[in-house]
Amino acid sequence: MKVYLTCLCLCFVTFTFAQDKDKEKERQLTFEKANGYVYEGNELVDADNYISAEKEYRKAISKAPSVVAGSYNLGNTYYEKGNYEEALYRHLQAAKTATSKVEKHKAYHNIGNILMKEEQCQEAVEAFKNALRNDPTDDETRYNFAIAKECAEQQNKKDKEEEKKDEDKEDENKDEDKKEDEEKKDDPKDEGDQDKKEGDDKKDDEGKPKDEKDQGDGDKKDDKEQKGKPKPQQGQLSPQQIKNLLEAMNNQEQKVQEKINAEKQKGAKVKTEKDW
Repeated sequence: MKVYLTCLCLCFVTFTFAQDKDKEKERQLTFEKANGYVYEGNELVDADNYISAEKEYRKAISKAPSVVAGSYNLGNTYYEKGNYEEALYRHLQAAKTATSKVEKHKAYHNIGNILMKEEQCQEAVEAFKNALRNDPTDDETRYNFAIAKECAEQQNKKDKEEEKKDEDKEDENKDEDKKEDEEKKDDPKDEGDQDKKEGDDKKDDEGKPKDEKDQGDGDKKDDKEQKGKPKPQQGQLSPQQIKNLLEAMNNQEQKVQEKINAEKQKGAKVKTEKDW
């Protein structure tokens, strides 16, 4: 029983080892094919045939995405054609898949150069920092890092100056608005014009106040009516008073006459028959 188990274990280990060996061989073949595509791409780049070179690099990336040379060289191809956006994407891809410091250093170095072309100096500074972390001895990277740092400082200074100009302009506009408001408050011209307009509305065409004119017209009318009537003198009755007095006397006289007639009727005899 022990012998059987031992033989079984040995067979299993041998089978597993054979499988791993086959996988490694297959992976090696894949890398070789991908590198072959990269090599073809490099030859095409040397011949200035960038379109065909791009196709070969894409084949390499499709065959083995972990082969950094495919993304890296394709990024360089886009860089040479001036397509910095696509070049940046490919070098970021290369930096992500890179496993060695040498590969990471090259990818970040080129990322920094692309960002400088796009005038993104602060971002380029960070890219060159990452490149130097993987290879601090590269003089070209250190030089580019210094240029990018100076560029970033100038951009920051320019941005602050522009910001200050905008703030000063805004403050200037506020001061002008404030000054205009104060001038309106201090200048009584508008109020004077308004008062004058209101005063003109109260005057007639001759420049006289309407109220006074109306009052004058009323006084003139009353005076005219009074002129047609005789004014009573002091100690004498007015015509109206005399008229009222006469009417009262007539009324009184009529009452007396009616009283006398009533008394006469009481003393007269009443006829019972008509005269023939």
